[in-house]
Amino acid sequence: MAVSWKAMAGGLQLILTLTLLGWGAEGQGNGRGKKEVSGGAMLYLGQDRDIWRPLIHTTVNFSDIRIIKSSFQLRTFDPEGAIFYGHTKNGGEWFVLSLKDGIPLMQMSKAGALLGVAGGPKLNDGKWHTLEVSNQEHFVILDVDGSTGLTVGLQSKHAQHVLSGELQLALGGILVDKERMIIPFEPRLDGCLRSGRWLNLTIPWETEAEDLWPCYQNIQPGSYFPGNGFAIFNISAFPIEADHGVKIEIWGDFSKMDGTILSIKAPGEDLMFTLVANNNTKEVTLSLYEEKMTMKDTLKRLVITFQTTVKVFQDEDESQSTLLTISPVSRPGYMTTWREGRLAFGGLLGEGDDNVGSHFLTGCLEKIQVQGKDLDLDLAAKHKSISSHSCPA
Repeated sequence: MAVSWKAMAGGLQLILTLTLLGWGAEGQGNGRGKKEVSGGAMLYLGQDRDIWRPLIHTTVNFSDIRIIKSSFQLRTFDPEGAIFYGHTKNGGEWFVLSLKDGIPLMQMSKAGALLGVAGGPKLNDGKWHTLEVSNQEHFVILDVDGSTGLTVGLQSKHAQHVLSGELQLALGGILVDKERMIIPFEPRLDGCLRSGRWLNLTIPWETEAEDLWPCYQNIQPGSYFPGNGFAIFNISAFPIEADHGVKIEIWGDFSKMDGTILSIKAPGEDLMFTLVANNNTKEVTLSLYEEKMTMKDTLKRLVITFQTTVKVFQDEDESQSTLLTISPVSRPGYMTTWREGRLAFGGLLGEGDDNVGSHFLTGCLEKIQVQGKDLDLDLAAKHKSISSHSCPA
């Protein structure tokens, strides 16, 4: 994919030097209250922080740059998030590389003009991909695994000027107002970077984080709950039709889970529903008010439909696999829960309106669907420790 951007004044070298980034899983102090990290090591980009704030950053002089080609490896199941950012002229001109729908997206600003281009293969397949950004005459080229994934042509009628001054760089976030993005995107990326080679420089980077989180050696798709927090959604966020009710589907190896998988409750009302795995008894217990049912933890998929009756089954063929049928519609508070309640994945909802929970889940929910659509935990109020798109394998 090639795009010519004649409105952009000479700035090819600027855009390419913005690919200078680095990271490290270990750091040391630099006397300014910030830790320094080295380039080339592995870093988890989804670490908890203000979602737009970069994880690490540095400042370089243009005079130190000799080679305008950089490469790194990326691994993620997450379809959306920021990879790296850079700016000069105090943020007047900037560049961002991110993922959108799993596809590389480059956005940049130069001389008052804006450009956003997406293209190349989907990268959120959980495999390591090698990305290289380089300058070839009038083009900025993004190669993916040795093949051209995205090409942006830059040409100006004005003579190119020699760039000078400082270039500020950041990884895993942006330093410009997010409203300036041509194509909006969610910034947090549940993914890892490694093997970075950034131009000809080996300068240290800085981070405000106390510790940088490591990456799992191997991953699989899903949402991982380490046992100390949960994810909460307001039920009002989901389209609920009176005739069809609510359908929740959960995939995973229930024999490897321990704790509350799902709870449903409205503030001020009794706890309506819980689904709990017990790794000691090797059982899964489903509770609807006072009604309880215990199942073996050999389940791989569970479907719960809430209408005038509540049904629980293991696959799409309800007639062959129905585990439970209850009619709670006359129960006080049942309909209130579907108007004002909350869904909590990974923990037991507590009393009151606060997001207080207990009996947290340890394990991987490989897939969650509500109303037939995949649920993205990045859209929930969730604990910082939960990985939205990947589990250790």
